Amino acid sequence: MEAVPDVVRHLIHYACHLLVPFLIARLFWKEHWLQAGLIMLATMLIDVDHLLADPIFDPHRCSLGFHPLHTWRAAAVYATLLFIPSWRWRAVAVGCLWHLATDGIDCLLGGHCLFC
Repeated sequence: MEAVPDVVRHLIHYACHLLVPFLIARLFWKEHWLQAGLIMLATMLIDVDHLLADPIFDPHRCSLGFHPLHTWRAAAVYATLLFIPSWRWRAVAVGCLWHLATDGIDCLLGGHCLFC
């Protein structure tokens, strides 16, 4: 896939990180949508693993599979959180998984192959 222009890629990426969590929260947790949206927004803290990389930020690097909290193993841990019978923990799980999906979308838009 050919990369899309950077400005479009970044708009999509940050809209998915900052806006879509509230839409997902509204869909799944109508009574607690604002709290759930904020919890999902807080899951962006998994980006702390970028501090382990050199350079910390590389716009041409795909986060998936590179950073420790952006691996399939981490995704499996996030998915297990879905089984905790608490809407808060499920919001954390969905937020982390959506974060990974958003980074995957960004990788694809940047011209990276996810499964190569």
